[in-house]
Amino acid sequence: MTARRDIEAITDRIRERSKPTREIYLGRIAEASSQVANRAVLSCGNLAHGFAVCSPSEKVALGGDRVPNIGIITAYNDMLSAHQPFETFPALIKQAAAEAGGIAQVAGGVPAMCDGVTQGQPAMELSLFSRDVIAMATAVGLSHNMFDAAIFLGVCDKIVPGLLIGALTFGHLPAVFVPAGPMTTGLPNDEKARVRQLYAEGKVGREELLEAESKSYHGPGTCTFYGTANSNQMLMEIMGLHTPGASFINPNTPLREALTREATKRALAITALGNDYIPVGRMIDERSIVNGLVGLHATGGSTNHTIHMIAMAAAAGIKLTWQDISDLSEAVPLLARVYPNGLADVNHFHAAGGMGFLIRELLDAGILHEDVQTIWGEGLRHYTVEATLGADGAVARQPAPMQSGDEKVLVPYTKAFQSTGGLKVLNGNLGHAIIKTSAVKPERRVVEAPAKIFHGQQELNDAFKAGTLTGDFIAVVRFQGPKANGMPELHKLTTVLGILQDRGQRVALVTDGRMSGASGKVPAAIHVTPEALEDGPIARIQEGDIIRLDGEAGTLEVLVPAGDFALRHPASADLSGNEFGMGRDLFAGFRQLAARADHGASAFGNV
Repeated sequence: MTARRDIEAITDRIRERSKPTREIYLGRIAEASSQVANRAVLSCGNLAHGFAVCSPSEKVALGGDRVPNIGIITAYNDMLSAHQPFETFPALIKQAAAEAGGIAQVAGGVPAMCDGVTQGQPAMELSLFSRDVIAMATAVGLSHNMFDAAIFLGVCDKIVPGLLIGALTFGHLPAVFVPAGPMTTGLPNDEKARVRQLYAEGKVGREELLEAESKSYHGPGTCTFYGTANSNQMLMEIMGLHTPGASFINPNTPLREALTREATKRALAITALGNDYIPVGRMIDERSIVNGLVGLHATGGSTNHTIHMIAMAAAAGIKLTWQDISDLSEAVPLLARVYPNGLADVNHFHAAGGMGFLIRELLDAGILHEDVQTIWGEGLRHYTVEATLGADGAVARQPAPMQSGDEKVLVPYTKAFQSTGGLKVLNGNLGHAIIKTSAVKPERRVVEAPAKIFHGQQELNDAFKAGTLTGDFIAVVRFQGPKANGMPELHKLTTVLGILQDRGQRVALVTDGRMSGASGKVPAAIHVTPEALEDGPIARIQEGDIIRLDGEAGTLEVLVPAGDFALRHPASADLSGNEFGMGRDLFAGFRQLAARADHGASAFGNV
């Protein structure tokens, strides 16, 4: 009962805080909705261009605004395993739309970069800002004003947040998100991590490492660990933007195809031309945002969403803060253990009961808002199911199992792995930061040790190879924030710090950069804000300063007298090498405009 009251109170304060901006946003949607017969405002020349390649019957239908037209925004490319399956989706969607009496057109494509390919590479400095580029590209596609609803094809890290920001900018349109699903299980994630550590220690060669990586990432679909991509899918379902049970069905299966056909027909059914109009901007409200965060905490989801959820909420006129996220974490127990929070992958999570089981448990406990609008209709209880393939080849649904298929992976509310969620906000004289506690053993969550200073992850890796990372220490990796170099993910630190921790050293990380869902077993205070380039306190830390990171109490402190610390001059760094190459030249404006991490790190400005 206390948790339920806390959830309600947090939701109420978000609603109250957001009233002015939410009212403006809803007013804009109402104005746009009053003009939903959008093709009628196009000139004959405009319209002729818009349906030039359509069939004669489609031209007649589109010319008269009598038939709903779906705009497809696709993030397809065939290098990115998670997005390769989308190659065939537009044709399937067009066919399903025609069968249901509608039309579908590809409105536009958006970029989809793979963080797995770019980890540790210069291109990683474009990754976070690609979210805003995707939102802008979505807007370009939908701005043709030819569409009555939109279907969004995207899965991975920045793609889904960017697509949703774009969708909410066109909040008068219904929006249906269609996933491609996870790749089938390959080499277990913990075994892959073990080989990575052996490689870092020089105990196996590149050939063995590549073999392990290739067996782990081996086919079409999303990477199977629970990082940002799969956290995205959880969010889209628990926020009601997927059809029920759609998130974790493998690609290139009859059920996956049936779900895509069904999603198309649902998009046609909820346009303003019918009797069940569900515009996404009204559908996504404060309750939906809180539901997404409850799901994130209950599953130990990606830390990236402490940034993305703020930016996505802002696109709907909702003001969300890190304190809201932290307070929700205190009210939500951890019900799932998926790598890096456990040994299982998302396929095991789905087999154990998946989203239907999770949502039912959280609803029954009263910590999800049930009275929300979804693309499936009123009420989140519609999502307490699992999707199967019926005898007729269409989607069938049955209630989610009452018992978990594997309580090492997914548990009922009454058997939670821990009483609080997987993410926590740290506060102290170094500013604010995020820590993912769900993957860190309780005895590792408090570290007090001298600082070792680095201005990039390569510097730390070089120190490891040189054998100078001895004793207990807290690695401070700074000048990695949004304004400095685009706030890259620093996954190369995970392996090295994990090795040192396994050797018995007490180590931790403090950085103004990101770690995604892969911070793993080492305590890591990430997203430190204000960042070093903006003269944040992290820039005043000196080599050997004692830092205390307390993941239990939620504090991050440098143990230096306040007066002495305030008199220090902030450090500087030569960032000229981050300003060009691999397209970074074109993102100078993004770096200059970027908001703080706790404000969404958006080039669209502070929330």
